Amino acid sequence: MSMTTGDGGSYSSDINMTPMIDILLVLLIIFMVIVPVTPKGLDALVPQPPKDPQKQQPNNDRTIVVQILGKAGVAPQYKINENDVQKSELLARLTEIYANRAERIMFVKGDDDVDFRYVAEVIDIGRAANVDHIGMMTPKILAGQ
Repeated sequence: MSMTTGDGGSYSSDINMTPMIDILLVLLIIFMVIVPVTPKGLDALVPQPPKDPQKQQPNNDRTIVVQILGKAGVAPQYKINENDVQKSELLARLTEIYANRAERIMFVKGDDDVDFRYVAEVIDIGRAANVDHIGMMTPKILAGQ
């Protein structure tokens, strides 16, 4: 086993690990701070089918579905639970509906040909009407297709 005694003018060719470890730790901290937090998108609620298909749900009036009907390039029509509503009246109607409700859940259903911007506008209007949870309704997928 050999040992150096620090002779007066001699240089050591060994690598000094302390500065390298310091640099490694500083870089690790920098990368931990720089890594972005995962972005959060829209929360999507999809209605689940009833467990017993024979049993009808008595509280169908509790479910609010906003439909967006139309074709691409044409201003769409809006419906709240099958009742026609103008876009300018949508915020007032939703605010009125959810004024006395403890459960603030709304579903949005758009036609296949409707631009997504109209769906996003309805979601924004729902948020402005203080709706807590907004879900997206999709068409049923048939088995075997």
